[in-house]
Amino acid sequence: MAKINGGFLNLKENYLFIEIGRKVREYIEKNPDKPIIRMGIGDVTLPLAPIVVEAMEKAAAEMGVKETFRGYEDSGRGYPFLREAIAGYFKGFGVNLEPDEILISDGAKSDCGNITDIFSTDSVVMVSDPVYPVYVDSSIMNGKKIIYADATEQTGFAPVIPQNAKADIIYLCSPNNPTGSVFTKEQLKEWVDFALSNNAVIIYDSAYEAFISDARLPRSIFSIEGARKCAVEIGSLSKTAGFTGTRCGYTIVPKELEFYDDKGNSYSVLKYWSRRQGSKFNGVPYIVQRGAEAVFTPEGLRQTKESIDYYMENARIMTETFDALGISYTGGKNSPYIWFKCNMPSWDFFDLLLSQKQIVGTPGSGFGKNGEGMFRLTAFGTRENTIEAMKRVTELLSK
Repeated sequence: MAKINGGFLNLKENYLFIEIGRKVREYIEKNPDKPIIRMGIGDVTLPLAPIVVEAMEKAAAEMGVKETFRGYEDSGRGYPFLREAIAGYFKGFGVNLEPDEILISDGAKSDCGNITDIFSTDSVVMVSDPVYPVYVDSSIMNGKKIIYADATEQTGFAPVIPQNAKADIIYLCSPNNPTGSVFTKEQLKEWVDFALSNNAVIIYDSAYEAFISDARLPRSIFSIEGARKCAVEIGSLSKTAGFTGTRCGYTIVPKELEFYDDKGNSYSVLKYWSRRQGSKFNGVPYIVQRGAEAVFTPEGLRQTKESIDYYMENARIMTETFDALGISYTGGKNSPYIWFKCNMPSWDFFDLLLSQKQIVGTPGSGFGKNGEGMFRLTAFGTRENTIEAMKRVTELLSK
């Protein structure tokens, strides 16, 4: 008899964004004449940078010629040209990596969800609350125990280490999704020290690091002393370079990072993550990797920064609106998310905003108990839609 993995039975009935999609479809069916402004799911609206398109077109042409055609990528880790480009990018803000510590993937979400495959099923996983759902759902699927680090209005929605807590795996995200908060070096050092003292491994999601403009804030956990002995960093080009539909990311695993068996024997995390990927993942297409390589050239960084600046101008327009309304929020600076206080149950506000002003956002309670009474909007829309949405928000909330 085939039996279901019991972990799936412990999942919530609907994934947050599936539920949002259902509600929006039902509204559109009943109100086809009312256009929707979508500021919920963090999808980008600007196209790929010209230099990326040119690189992918060239790579596609290579795939049509016998002498330059590529099949499987030999190492399973990604092509050396892209891993070297990423290492060079990190060196630009003071972090030294070896290219063979970098594994190329199809995005941060996949790696954040899959990497706990290599850890014991009886591992204790610590996540923040509020939290990006994939950290919780993937841990539940694997049957792992979850504990929470509270991130509240009093802490600026940065997670605080619980007293007397013990954990084996710790998920951190900075800039944070959903709250938009960004760790200071001092805050991140506390987490690194905690992980080292507990022989724990931090899974550090830095998918939005390119939005950090304040030089005082860390762009990588590896800028923190001791992090190479306790952390994995997962990055993505989805928001940095508009790859949400193109799919490319990377995971950095330092060579000195180790975990243990029940007898205390140590093993390389890099070795076993590479082994897992070699067995279950066929790699990112050559064409996509050539496009990703172009992102990390000087011209590629200039062109993609134009898109980031565009979104951050949207964020500025949004934060100015909430400042004028006197509504407290986090994010919007060094982050493309605005996380604000809605002063009612989050799903009620979702329904109110959709029905009265045709704006789709994300209810904070969908990210955890500390998200109740909060709401997330993204800055990834068009300029016109952002301005119009803030006009409608002002009309609604000024009442």
